[in-house]
Amino acid sequence: MTLQEILDKITSTEVVDLKLFFITRMLKENIKKSSKVMDKYLFKVYQVDINDEIRQYLYDLSQEQLNITIKKNFEMIDYDVISDDTEHLFTYSMKNKVFSFADVVTNQLQKSPDKMQSIEAILQNNDELWAYCVGFNDLTAKDWIYTFRKIQSGKVAVDEREGKSWLRIIRTFFDTTNQKLELLKGETVNLDKQIDCIYYDEIFYVIKKGCFEQIVGLQEEYKEEAKKVVEQLKQTNKIKGLEKIAEQIETTPSLHKKLVRIARIGNYRNIDDKAISKMKNVCKKYGDNLKVDNGNLLIEDEKDIDIVLKMLADYYKTGDVSGKPYGTFSGKEIKAQN
Repeated sequence: MTLQEILDKITSTEVVDLKLFFITRMLKENIKKSSKVMDKYLFKVYQVDINDEIRQYLYDLSQEQLNITIKKNFEMIDYDVISDDTEHLFTYSMKNKVFSFADVVTNQLQKSPDKMQSIEAILQNNDELWAYCVGFNDLTAKDWIYTFRKIQSGKVAVDEREGKSWLRIIRTFFDTTNQKLELLKGETVNLDKQIDCIYYDEIFYVIKKGCFEQIVGLQEEYKEEAKKVVEQLKQTNKIKGLEKIAEQIETTPSLHKKLVRIARIGNYRNIDDKAISKMKNVCKKYGDNLKVDNGNLLIEDEKDIDIVLKMLADYYKTGDVSGKPYGTFSGKEIKAQN
């Protein structure tokens, strides 16, 4: 299904049938250290009562954002860890997916979620206000389309409570009807004009790849996988300075994906003197300075990290038709037909 077809389905729904949901996340009790990140959390869906003005706002902005995305005419491809989200839209199938967030779209949203009574009660229960979801009911087909947006912590505010110094602020808004700055009481959540992903018929249509990965837990999973990849690289005994990569993992999400990509390609398993010699020749060809010390790849700084990862990921590729060289971490191995 194309985004235009999804937009057409949303346009055919009635504003009055639109629903707003908040999704919370909390750490499971007695979780094992060996458990995958994507299985460590519980997600819970709450339905939020809204007035007609907010309902119309969400209805209009959803169509507006989809129209903007459609006009960019991006190619839609299957989700890939390393692919650039500035040039593509992605589809991510939830068929046979069993990680924690799957319960949100395959179970909880299909039922009648509890009504949200208070944001503060959720925060006091050690839950995180994780994302919001807008549901559009296609009465003709009798199914639902859902859009999702990640809620950042800075977008949520509750009333000041004694002893909570971090909440000692006053929230105000400018009332254009009387040109006065008014005190804003109660709990607030910013619903901005963005859509990160859409869910329909067991498929996520990913507009903002990084936010989507945050919502479903892929981003944290990649970080844990990246740490394991560094340990696997150590076992080759052919790379010095891997502690530099380990340090960068804590602060650089883009590095996580490159390491996951390297693990899936698996070239590092066959690294030897002959492979390193080939790497040196490739780097010389493209003007990269690959450092080698006593037959081992050497990492001393961030630039070295980038070059070594490029070599392990087979970054430089040549087009069979044009013969032109390309540099990319993405791409999938294919077998030539006889």
